[in-house]
Amino acid sequence: MFSSTTYTARRQQLKKEVKQGILLFPGNGESSMNYKDNWYPFRQDSSFLYYTGINNIPDIYFVIDIENDREILFGDDPTPEEMVWTGAVAPLSEFAERSGITAVKPFKELSAFIKQQKQKGNTIHYLPPYRGETAIQLSNLLDMPVGQVESNKSEAFIRAVAKQRSVKSPEEIEELHKAVNITAKMHTYAIKNAIPGKTEKEIAGDLQAIAIGGGGNISFPIILTKNGQYLHNHATQAVIEEGDIILCDCGAETAMNYAGDMTRTFPAGKSFSPLQKQVYNIVLNAHNSAIEALKPGVRFKDIHLLACTRLTEGLKEMGLMKGNTEEAVAAGAHTLFFQCGLGHMMGMDVHDMENLGEEYVGYTEDLKKSTAFGLKSLRLGKALEPGYVLTVEPGIYFNPFLIDSWRSQKKYTDFVNYDEVEKFKSFGGVRVEEDLLITESGSRLLGEPLAKTPEAIEELKNL
Repeated sequence: MFSSTTYTARRQQLKKEVKQGILLFPGNGESSMNYKDNWYPFRQDSSFLYYTGINNIPDIYFVIDIENDREILFGDDPTPEEMVWTGAVAPLSEFAERSGITAVKPFKELSAFIKQQKQKGNTIHYLPPYRGETAIQLSNLLDMPVGQVESNKSEAFIRAVAKQRSVKSPEEIEELHKAVNITAKMHTYAIKNAIPGKTEKEIAGDLQAIAIGGGGNISFPIILTKNGQYLHNHATQAVIEEGDIILCDCGAETAMNYAGDMTRTFPAGKSFSPLQKQVYNIVLNAHNSAIEALKPGVRFKDIHLLACTRLTEGLKEMGLMKGNTEEAVAAGAHTLFFQCGLGHMMGMDVHDMENLGEEYVGYTEDLKKSTAFGLKSLRLGKALEPGYVLTVEPGIYFNPFLIDSWRSQKKYTDFVNYDEVEKFKSFGGVRVEEDLLITESGSRLLGEPLAKTPEAIEELKNL
């Protein structure tokens, strides 16, 4: 945990933003995999964690009563019988004290408390639940049909949390540096060890071990694949072969649940083929151009479109695209090769606060999210501010299903040379991703630099 001062200050700021009512924070419970007592690894809700710092304790709720300036933690200490299984667990009062919370009450009193607040006419604010069991709990607590829980979420609460969590404090940035450095160790291992004869899962398992050894775990399921043309293709039993190009997108999460998220693409053998290097350098140029453009006041949507322009220029030089670059990007022709967004916010969630809704986190009332293919996957579009932490991850993906579909539809024939593209249907995909902090004048790389030019990657492969 950070100091109690940190959490107290965060809560004070939140109360000033929302101004009235009851703020209800459901903590996560254990979640079963294939039978009740076989659980997934526990992960506390990030907003609960942000405002309390209380981690690894399931089935607790936190309430802020704004008008009466009360803060109450609802939960139960484990019984001696339960500690037979878990070992010693500190009482909730100890965690509450470390968080600056003075009142702790049994979980059974939560329902009566909420009922009393409703009878008084107090507004009960809650964030949109992303787990079914939490939605059911809120339904019972608020005496509301479960189908109405989502629609009755508090927009004022969402906006206040999104505004506050978006700007990272110095102590958060320090944790993010740790997460990114562990992530870089994972990538260094992958580059050196993803070699012919090994399976994707063999390497992915080793990477997760590095994340766990760093004190936390992975921040999302590892993407390690020789089929990088599919954006989120997780590791399989596929055997890595000479000539394959491997895409590794992975991240570590620290013990305090701050995330890293990086991607490197590298050859299975000692070096890239000339064609692999050519495609890689197009992506790297787009990546570097986007990073150079990062600064406060610039819309990330515009930086995304800049990267799309650089990708299109490179693809034209290879003969895969043609025509006017600006017109091609405006039409969306480049999305045959780049189907997703350039990046996303990152913090305690690898896609930071995505459960609150991208319209609140990545967009504004004036800038709405696009529904167009490609742009609809851009999670962040609004103007950047100092303290934002985000990823930059352009890519080129030769997806054979999309190529066949769009060719049969004669889609974007003014901009795409399908005869040439046809030759790349077995190529795979290339992505380069780094994590950056927006500063007062530009941006700063998080973590220690990791090899990203083809030459630096080949040098690492050959150490």
